[in-house]
Amino acid sequence: MCGIAGWINLDTTKPNHNAEPVLHSMCERIVHRGPDSEGLWTDETVALGMRRLSIIDLKTGDQPVFSEDRSVVVMMNGELYNYREVRAELEKDGFKFVTKTDTEILPHLYVKYGDAFLDHVNGMYAFSLWDSRRKKLIIARDRFGEKPLYYGIFDGKLIWASEPKAILAHPAVNAELDLNALRHYASFDYIPAPMSIYKGIQKLPAAHVLIVENGEVKTRKYWDISWAKGPTNFSLLPAANSSNGGGSGIDSSTNLSMLDIGATNLSLSDRAAQLRDLLSDAVRMRLVSDVPLGILLSGGIDSSTVAAFATQHATERVKTFSIGFEEDSFDESKYARQVAKHLDTEHYEDKLSAATAGDLISEIGKWLDEPMSDGSLIPTFLLARFVRKHVTVALGGDGGDELFAGYPMYYAHTVAAKYNKIPAFLRSGLIERVVNALPVSTNNLSFDYKAKRFVRSARYDDVTRHHGWFGSFSIDQHRQLFTKDFLAQTDADIYRGVRELVDASNAKNVIERMQYADINFYLAEDILTKVDRSAMAVSLETRAPFLDPRVGQFAASIPVEYKLKGKSGKIILKETMKDLLPQNILHRPKKGFGIPIAEWLKGRLNSLMHDMLSPERLHKQRLFNVEYVQKLINEHENGAASHHKELWTLLVFQLWCNNFLQKPAR
Repeated sequence: MCGIAGWINLDTTKPNHNAEPVLHSMCERIVHRGPDSEGLWTDETVALGMRRLSIIDLKTGDQPVFSEDRSVVVMMNGELYNYREVRAELEKDGFKFVTKTDTEILPHLYVKYGDAFLDHVNGMYAFSLWDSRRKKLIIARDRFGEKPLYYGIFDGKLIWASEPKAILAHPAVNAELDLNALRHYASFDYIPAPMSIYKGIQKLPAAHVLIVENGEVKTRKYWDISWAKGPTNFSLLPAANSSNGGGSGIDSSTNLSMLDIGATNLSLSDRAAQLRDLLSDAVRMRLVSDVPLGILLSGGIDSSTVAAFATQHATERVKTFSIGFEEDSFDESKYARQVAKHLDTEHYEDKLSAATAGDLISEIGKWLDEPMSDGSLIPTFLLARFVRKHVTVALGGDGGDELFAGYPMYYAHTVAAKYNKIPAFLRSGLIERVVNALPVSTNNLSFDYKAKRFVRSARYDDVTRHHGWFGSFSIDQHRQLFTKDFLAQTDADIYRGVRELVDASNAKNVIERMQYADINFYLAEDILTKVDRSAMAVSLETRAPFLDPRVGQFAASIPVEYKLKGKSGKIILKETMKDLLPQNILHRPKKGFGIPIAEWLKGRLNSLMHDMLSPERLHKQRLFNVEYVQKLINEHENGAASHHKELWTLLVFQLWCNNFLQKPAR
């Protein structure tokens, strides 16, 4: 686990001069990602840098790593979980290794397979590979986007890094607001790839490679989930021994390409047996570490599943970690304790107070170099900081909701289809009036909050509706939120990219379409970015077994009714774990990992909100309508409505502006 940075001169007639001091300054900006060592490598064309957090091969695992003739050089952030199996195969072919690190398989795979080398790795990664003979650069991001990668072209150089702050350290780069990105942020709560909040800096989307050759820059997608229901090819990632049985026949001698995982004649129990072996092996692979390791345990089915399989494969008692809240509607710690007791783990728990969390908000604004208004960022950071006192690596349950239809919004699309058949005059004249008149509650995911969110977006197309339920400002609110000058300079269709991506997929129904959208956007650019930033801020590596590509493709290949049936999601996961976890854990309603923002904005964060959203500040920025923002504040403070999500989104943006924007937008 590390952070990478670097650049390539697109004009090869202009060689690098005095590159190392600049490269070092870029790496210094991401020292939190890798406090153990620094690696720098330059030639006349490229500069490659990294900061290392030592996880595998503590003694000889520093980077860069090279091919045998040293013509190929690699810097990587992440982990390659199947490196032992791949290394054994490469050694059979005569390849020689000089370290025991997982990163060293990359240059050898590239030598053997060329541009197809990524077909042979299972991991989370962002890396840069330089082929000095062909003068070819390859930078890549893992299949689900667990590791971030940003890039931009400035002063004839393509510059990249794990975090924007490292790119900003290059003297050719200035921080400037991308207005279209801000418009997307207002509704998404994050910046969807390929945009970033900075003008001229882009995110490399998940499962993409960027190739620079002969001064030309190209990107392509190298992997994608298929929703086809026929036989599915899993041959790129071999499974290893499965210790728990289950009946699907996945073991070290089985070629997964021969498994008819997509066949339509398999029962739910048969598929659950397959999933059990896939998840078990995914967890096993992610337990490899030369440093202490634990499990992030919320008490939900996803993290509890990871903990259950970890106890089967670990060679010592598993450590689990959870965080509790003083506010009861936000607290899930009792469920984590129940799972820990059931699995006999060594359990650690920390209690979060409003004072502790509130004091962190300004601190987070100093290192969060791209605005993200996901309210769970704060408890995620606090959990990571607590866990880091005990271990260096932690496994979590991220990805389970997206892959196995765990979000209530998936079922809500079915309800919306029925709701939209009601005559419009009844919907607007009666139902919406009644719903919008419901008493305001500040409890976590209260009924009035969900009902008001539902009716405001139900009438839209599925993509707009889905993101309207998830995000902050609805598309209709943009005309009230932003100034006319801002709107004139930006693209009104903020969901075009999602719609085009979903339409190009082979997802056939609304549930699969929204799962595919969430996997590519919400999961990659919100959930995984939140976890990466929070954990790496304290030098903690996190791993997500659900995001093993074999598990992801399996989930897409099974019938939708094995994931969602009526209101109940994760049907197959519950079937898979019915003998391993308590029944009340399997059937708990989805709760989320939130914080009491609505109350905080009235209390301990009230003065900060008024400062950051003051009329003077907003007038100077010329981005937001001052009167509308003040209306949101007044209605929230007097209890007429709960605008906490919208106000929090604006507050986080202003904190980012204070810390990272060097000049006002024009």
